[in-house]
Amino acid sequence: MNAPDGDAPPDGGSDGGAEGGGPAVKDRWWVDTGDKKRERPVAAPRPPVGSRLYRSGVGFDQDVARTRLTDNNLRLLREANPAEGEWAYLLLAERPHREQNRQRICEQVALPPYARGVVVDCGRTLRLLVTGTPFGERILDLTLSEPPSFDAWIAGDWVRERVFRDQRSALGAMRRYIAEFLSPDGIAAWEAMRARV
Repeated sequence: MNAPDGDAPPDGGSDGGAEGGGPAVKDRWWVDTGDKKRERPVAAPRPPVGSRLYRSGVGFDQDVARTRLTDNNLRLLREANPAEGEWAYLLLAERPHREQNRQRICEQVALPPYARGVVVDCGRTLRLLVTGTPFGERILDLTLSEPPSFDAWIAGDWVRERVFRDQRSALGAMRRYIAEFLSPDGIAAWEAMRARV
C-alpha cells in the first residue's frame, strides 16, 4: 500500500469528475466557488397594470350579459307583479334592509298612475325597478349602493346610464327619469327623437 502524499487525496480517488468517478470539487456543497448566478431565480417580467382585471374579462360577451340582466329585471317585475301607481316588495337576502328606510324611499319616489315599481331588497342595498305600459317595454333600474347608479332599457336596448354622488341626488333624478321615460309625453318625445335619427 502506498502512503498518501500531497498530490493525491487521502481517499485514494481523484479530484476530477470523469477519471475517478467521485464528485468534482465544484459540486460539493461546502465549496464556495463564487458562482451565484445559478442560485438566483430569474425574475419574470412584470405584467402591465390591470392585466388581472382584463384577464378576468376574457370570453366576456357584453351582449349576452346585457340580455341576462334585462331578462332578470323583467323576471323580478313579473314575480312581484305591482299594480299601476304602486310599489311591490321582493326580498332577495336573508337579512332585509331597514323597513323605515324602504318606506322613506318609496315616499320620496311616489309613482304616478302610468308607472309601477318593485323595491328589490338585496340586504345591504336596495334596487328600484320601475316599468310602465306596456309592461316591461321600458325598464328603469336605480341601484342604491355606494355610489348609486341608474340604468334605463327600452325594448331590451340599454339607453341610459348614470352614477350619482349620493342617494339623495339619485332619488331626485329617479323622479325625473320616471316622467322622462314612462309618461305619455316622455314616450312621445322619445319616439319623435328616434324618428328624426
